[in-house]
Amino acid sequence: MNTIMTENPQDIQVFFNEKGYTRINTFLKEKNFTKIFIIVDSNTHDYCLSPFLQKLESTTNIEVVEMEPGEENKTIETCNGIWNALSELGGDRKSLVINLGGGVVTDLGGFVAATFKRGISCIHVPTTLLAMVDAAVGGKNGVNLDALKNQIGVIRPPEMIVTDTSFLQTLPPAEMRSGLAEMLKHGLISDENYWKKLCNLQDLDLTDLDQLILESIEIKEDIVIKDPNEQGLRKSLNFGHTLGHAIESYFLEEPTKPKLLHGEAVAIGMVLAAYLSAKTENFSEEILHEIKKVITSIYGKVEITLADQEKILEFMKFDKKNEGGKINFVLLRQIGEPVIDRQVSNELIFNAFEYYLD
Repeated sequence: MNTIMTENPQDIQVFFNEKGYTRINTFLKEKNFTKIFIIVDSNTHDYCLSPFLQKLESTTNIEVVEMEPGEENKTIETCNGIWNALSELGGDRKSLVINLGGGVVTDLGGFVAATFKRGISCIHVPTTLLAMVDAAVGGKNGVNLDALKNQIGVIRPPEMIVTDTSFLQTLPPAEMRSGLAEMLKHGLISDENYWKKLCNLQDLDLTDLDQLILESIEIKEDIVIKDPNEQGLRKSLNFGHTLGHAIESYFLEEPTKPKLLHGEAVAIGMVLAAYLSAKTENFSEEILHEIKKVITSIYGKVEITLADQEKILEFMKFDKKNEGGKINFVLLRQIGEPVIDRQVSNELIFNAFEYYLD
């Protein structure tokens, strides 16, 4: 497995499998941290912590800080508990935080590290496919505000990312599908050949998956390096997310609805965004149908009533990409050619839901 290293030393470095452990151990020896805090949730504590510690080489005192799993715990209240733990356990400005977990742990742990003592070093060790290809890459850290996704946060990259794909063996199929949604998105916004590879997963083996993960990270990292603060190009990474985040937030808050994983909601959002693209950007109807077929074959369809749709539209008002009260979408002219800051009518959005549900 390759290593992603950029020309700018300030840019993030991603190391894979055994090379990752070699690099992190070298880094620990070079930096001489006063204390190492490993943030986990109860799942990564049970399935990932022991094998990770076995490969960590350090005489520095290590403390494990555990949080509850799940998007509902990605809150300031959880951060407050971890900040207190770091303080009580003697954390200082020369401490290191290692975030061992999925997207919730890397998002929240990165935010904790960026704000504790006005910022201490951190390393991401993503353990889910979603975190490996998306959440851990790009330097975005943050928490939710009630049910509203990622409303509080900062952009601050970790010292490095260590991607150990053996952790994927611990994941249930739904979590793998959730991560796959972000990989599909990377293909749609950047690379038609990559999209086509993902459309034929049944022909691939685990070795192919490692390479696809690498390609997905490279796509996102290339975009982030060109636009680290999301002034233009980086917004394209939000394809499917304007409606996807709103769907995810609504299903998270509504007690009668099943909880949707991030990728499951974004998958719906991508079908909707592809429909809006066909109606406003002359995106190919044929490819639109292909996108719907591929995504629904992987994720099925989720029942979303008209009443649900109206409430989902309310959630879109809080999307971080909105400016001046306008709801901004990322759409496609064609695969690999995204367009940003597009507005569409509510009527067209309802038509998109109708298309998805048909």
